[in-house]
Parts: sequence; structure tokens; C-alpha cells
Amino acid sequence: MGFAEKHLQSLGSSNLMDDCFHHQTDALQAAARADKSARNIGSLLSRVKYADGTLGKKFEGNAQNLAALLREWLAIVTEKGAARRWVKPEDIAIAPITFRRVANASLAHFLDGKCVQCHGTGVAESKRACIPCKGSGKIELTGLSGYEAKLVLDMVSELGAIESTHAAIASTLLRKHDLAAEEIA
Repeated sequence: MGFAEKHLQSLGSSNLMDDCFHHQTDALQAAARADKSARNIGSLLSRVKYADGTLGKKFEGNAQNLAALLREWLAIVTEKGAARRWVKPEDIAIAPITFRRVANASLAHFLDGKCVQCHGTGVAESKRACIPCKGSGKIELTGLSGYEAKLVLDMVSELGAIESTHAAIASTLLRKHDLAAEEIA
């Protein structure tokens, strides 16, 4: 079972006892400790992407978690955009608009960028490559300039890196905890 599944299971647990028989809090602790290396949004990103909406069969998700994630992600995108000089000094007045558009589009694409026709498989019903997504399984970015689309895809890969870093560190922490628990027993 991967970290995302363990984290999801612990978020849905009704028993958060922490003793030698109950280990539901282990994944929560590992996620919290791993956040330091995942820009402090790794746990929130995992919760929004995998857990919100599935725990109670509510498909609209948890709006508070999504709003908090968007707020934190906008701050990160703004920091990166300023550092990478996405906007020319003479166009600095439009920087906040650009940063917000990139943050919104990249988070939306990362959380649910699957092609609607093939449901993210890349294969159409005719057993051939899906025409709308050209077999990629991802929807195409629309409503953005070519430059903004490039920035969005860059930030989508940044989100993927944050997610994988967080999961890898949390998994390592869980393994170390499991090994320590085995040594005690």
C-alpha cells in the first residue's frame, strides 16, 4: 500500500488511538513531518487530490481545503514568478493577474487534468488513440496565451514534484517508524 492510500485511510479513520495495536495516526504524523520539505503544502495537496470528496461520497470535495491550498499555491507561484521574472518590469502592473491565472490554471490542471472523452486513458472507444487529447489522457489547456500555457505546465510539473517529494519522505518516515516498532516488539 502506497503512502497516498495509507494517508487516505488514516484521514477516514474513526479511531485515532495511538498505541501498539492502532497505527492510524502514523501516516498523519509522517505527512505532517514531511510537509517541511514539500513547501508546507504536501499534506494539503494530497488531501485535496485524493481524500476530499471520497470520505463521505460527496463529490464536490472540501471547499475549505481547496481554498487553503489555492491561497498557499498562489503565494508560491507569486514568489516563483517574481524570482523568474515572468513579467517585464514595464508590465509589472499585470503581474498579480498573471500569477493568479497561472496558479488557478495549474492547480486545476494538476488536480483534474484528465481528458473527458477517454477519462484519462488516452484510448477512445474505438480502441484507437483518443482524438481530443491525442492519446495523452490529458486535456489541452485553453483560454491561455502560449506563454501562459508554458508557465502553467511548468507549475503543474512543480506540483507533481511537490507531491512526489512529500509522498517519498512521508513513506520513508513511515518505514523508519515501522522498523522501530518491530525492533521494540
